Amino acid sequence: MPPPPPPDEPQPGWGRIPRPAFGADYNPEQWDRATWKDDIRLMREAGVNLVSLGVFAWSWIEPRPDVLDFSGLDESLALLHEGGISVDLATPTAAPPLWFSHAHPESLPTTADGRHLAPGSRQAYCPSSPAYRERAALITRRLAERYGEHPAVVMWHVNNEYGNGNPHCWCDTSAAAFRTWLRATYGSDLEALNDRWGTTVWGVRYSDWDQVIPPRTSTGGLPPGLWLDFYRFGDAEHRACFRAERDILHAHSPGRPVTTNFMTASMRWADYWRWARDVDLVSNDHYLGAEDPHRNAELALAADLTRGLAGGRPWLLMEHSTSAVQWQPRNLAKAPGEMARNTLAHLARGADGALFFQWRQSAYGPEKWHSAMVPHGGEDTRIWQETKALGGAVARLADLGGSTCPPAEIALLLDYEAMWALELPHRPSTDMTYTEVFRAWHRALWTTGLTCDVVPAPGDHRLLLVPSLYAVSAATARALEDYAGRGGRLVVGPFSGLVDPDDRVHPGPYPGALRALLGLRVDEYLPLAAGRSVGLEDGSAGRLWAERVLPDADTVVESRFTDGPAEGGPAVLRHGTTRYLATRPDDPSLLRLLPRWASEAGCAPPVRGSGGGVEVTRRTAPDGRSWLFAVNHTHDPAQLDARGVDLLTGATAPGTFTLLPGGVAVIREDGASAPV
Repeated sequence: MPPPPPPDEPQPGWGRIPRPAFGADYNPEQWDRATWKDDIRLMREAGVNLVSLGVFAWSWIEPRPDVLDFSGLDESLALLHEGGISVDLATPTAAPPLWFSHAHPESLPTTADGRHLAPGSRQAYCPSSPAYRERAALITRRLAERYGEHPAVVMWHVNNEYGNGNPHCWCDTSAAAFRTWLRATYGSDLEALNDRWGTTVWGVRYSDWDQVIPPRTSTGGLPPGLWLDFYRFGDAEHRACFRAERDILHAHSPGRPVTTNFMTASMRWADYWRWARDVDLVSNDHYLGAEDPHRNAELALAADLTRGLAGGRPWLLMEHSTSAVQWQPRNLAKAPGEMARNTLAHLARGADGALFFQWRQSAYGPEKWHSAMVPHGGEDTRIWQETKALGGAVARLADLGGSTCPPAEIALLLDYEAMWALELPHRPSTDMTYTEVFRAWHRALWTTGLTCDVVPAPGDHRLLLVPSLYAVSAATARALEDYAGRGGRLVVGPFSGLVDPDDRVHPGPYPGALRALLGLRVDEYLPLAAGRSVGLEDGSAGRLWAERVLPDADTVVESRFTDGPAEGGPAVLRHGTTRYLATRPDDPSLLRLLPRWASEAGCAPPVRGSGGGVEVTRRTAPDGRSWLFAVNHTHDPAQLDARGVDLLTGATAPGTFTLLPGGVAVIREDGASAPV
């Protein structure tokens, strides 16, 4: 769905934040004061110019209710400022102190099956808790009043990874807040709610608002409309917590942008299109799946999505790792050079800075085996040496300030509510997930060297890809029709257009709201058994799914099924400028089909030689300058077309250049000399 309209008041911009920003999450409360001074020395040596501070420091600065001790934070800020290091000061509201949880046990989260979660970890709170909201606002106000004009503070960081540990709460407080939200949403019209949720099925009609509760564990399935509204409510409650703190910070610290760190790779519980309108600048945390063979493509997707959320504004990689994390089943270390490739790949796709978690590796606690810029072994380690080298490389990219990635010619449409709806229970196949197919289509573009934007709605791109759109509003259906009517090339994946935002089937033949646009009817959906596939006439193969399709007279059948439950029937169809796939192509098929359709739309990779693990992107400045980023994730050298100067090495690219295995180049295409 489209993002909500922009706020009435202009939002603070990038302000005094260093560009490109380079640094880490800094937790001085874990160390003695002698270490703090050494931290400043090492930060300067590594080229650190921005740190996040105080993310989990609530109990440090308020060890008992209303007993405040700012001395540690005062000293840390003073040392950082003296060292020329800017601060992204956090509100510590992701980690309420134990004294708060023990005084307010009703504030702790409750699961769908009624288990009350204990305190002792971060995010141990219900976002609807009045006591939590009151205390969160109070500590935010105290921080803002004390540090709102501090010269070291250039931006604010609210909470941390909203919903990471508590995306939803099913407690009685949440239930009451859910009813309040529903009354506002439905205008206190309970019959309208019954109608939208379809509560006549299984006789679960509500006759009083007090009967409405969150989707707690029951004897069987619950109305999908209840689940979807509960997801919207949970998203809204977390955003309300953020906005309350943001508004306090705006009032006491004007001109300093306020953010919170997203987790776009999770792509699950939050509608980040809505969140993006609430933050002054978009920031994201990204961690590689160490055993994911497609992890470099997945990083590119996270960066492309974050750039799309930023909507042309600057954005920041708030967290990633120097090497291994500690929360995956097997926490594999990054290979030499991989840290730099990860960091520069984010900058290549539009980030204006990159920070790590964390600065100094913890000596104790759950995250002590999570890598950091300063490892347990200190300065005599590979990670520290690579960190220093990377800081020098980022510093050589200072000219990039104010540049952005130009709009791509291809776009992928991402609809969070369609994702929520498709991945609810009681669907024809549990294999038909949203995130898997979205990543597969993006990965095919990345592998073939094609750049793309991620968008919430159709725009002016030459080619718009819609891998899945099970749930679609009338407004989105009209927007797709308008896009195709303007001559835009559109590709739509299977099982799309079927239900409205409340999971009610659109009237008329399948595919419902998209039937006229696609120029076909689907007679029957035909999920495939586990491990089965279907063949197509053009040599492609389909996974998970097939459909019995009846094309309209003016619809062209481009390929048919050669076997399976829809054998002989249409598999790929074209109606005007719109294509429809009646199956999910496997990865090799996507690698053939998507570049072919991109070429038909006039889309091509940015330079010869990109693709196959060599990613090439471009950033441009308003004055016409441009920079070509090239990242080689392979073990082979790559030949690329470029003319200019590599800012990382000072070498000249006279028209073609060789990018070494595992190498990175940033070519300033105006040909000016590299900075010394």
